[in-house]
Amino acid sequence: MNLLVIGYVWPEPNSSAAGSRMMQLLTCFRQQGWQVTFASPAQQTEHMADLSLLGISAEHIALNDASFDLYIADKKPDIVVFDRFMMEEQFGWRVEKHSPDSLRVLNTEDLHSLRQARHQALKQQREFQTKDLYSDVGIREIAAIHRCDLTLMISEVETQLLIEHFHVPETHVFHLPFMLPKPAVLETLKPFEDRQHFISIGNFRHGPNWDAVLHLKADIWPAIRKRLPKAELHIYGAYPPPKATQLHNPKEGFLVKGWAEDAHAVMQQARLCLAPLRFGAGIKGKLVEAMQMGTPSITTSVGAESMHGEWPWNGVITDDIDTFVDAAVSLYNDKTSWQLMQKNGNQLLESRYQASEWQPKLIDRLTLQVTLKETLRQSHFMGLMLRHHTLKSTQYMSQWIELKNAAINNDKN
Repeated sequence: MNLLVIGYVWPEPNSSAAGSRMMQLLTCFRQQGWQVTFASPAQQTEHMADLSLLGISAEHIALNDASFDLYIADKKPDIVVFDRFMMEEQFGWRVEKHSPDSLRVLNTEDLHSLRQARHQALKQQREFQTKDLYSDVGIREIAAIHRCDLTLMISEVETQLLIEHFHVPETHVFHLPFMLPKPAVLETLKPFEDRQHFISIGNFRHGPNWDAVLHLKADIWPAIRKRLPKAELHIYGAYPPPKATQLHNPKEGFLVKGWAEDAHAVMQQARLCLAPLRFGAGIKGKLVEAMQMGTPSITTSVGAESMHGEWPWNGVITDDIDTFVDAAVSLYNDKTSWQLMQKNGNQLLESRYQASEWQPKLIDRLTLQVTLKETLRQSHFMGLMLRHHTLKSTQYMSQWIELKNAAINNDKN
């Protein structure tokens, strides 16, 4: 297989769960011996992964530019993976026009529209309703999903939402959680006695993470600190803005650490992970990392959504602030309960997130999808309709921007 990934950003596995997820996908593809190219219109960063170590070519592509037409026509990949729906909007019509035989796959990371809708409901201090998804972003995102041959969904809840509410055929959706190595033997990790303090970690550019930090600062940490006056909360995350570092207060034990060179190392130093997420979507990389490092976590129903199925959580799940505080203080002091929760995390990793189980399923599904591509396209009328109408409007908008940019450049010259 010759596979092209069109990335919204260059993968940064040490900065976000999305970066780690993309590296899992790329590793899986390369282990099949497939030829893989990662292309993106984004600027490269100092924290991006060195894809050449995987034998992957990293190439820059331009937005709203006919140069991509020649690029994709020459490459003619068997599979094109759009990383997030915005890339499908930008490049999907060009792929269809100049490489129509390419299987078009959308990797969502999470449903952006669900995350935004939950955020809007929180700001309005009301319960989230499904109709909140009928926003501009929601319409665009669901349309992109219908236009693609297959959509990779990391969350079971969101998979069912697409099938049951937005009528995406099951043949066009594939639930694919994190693909992780076998979990560590618990005895090799730091024991209860050698750990101290609390940790919260997450990319500061991600809205749910920043909201959680503010929630901790204002509503949760003061109550915990009052009962555990020697404890500290260490806040880690990529791209900390000044408004975050200004929250740093050693007297309160609220320490904004910023970037973590090794997220696993700092996670394993902590006794408990706190993730009071009030909105969001997908599944949470920080909570998986906590399990991997044997660190129990206290989180919310949104934080744990689609992560544990019928298995017990590696800590406590609650949306009540007082219960959250009580659970954090109790588990911090109770070695027996802490060790039980640690075992729960290991069971979760073993039962739900093993790469050895999910990688073959992904490859089999992609291979089948390539084989049945034309049959499945013809069977999905809504997808045919949306590609006919929506892609034309997207195409004309892109070409208008392209002509406008060309005129601006001519004026400069």
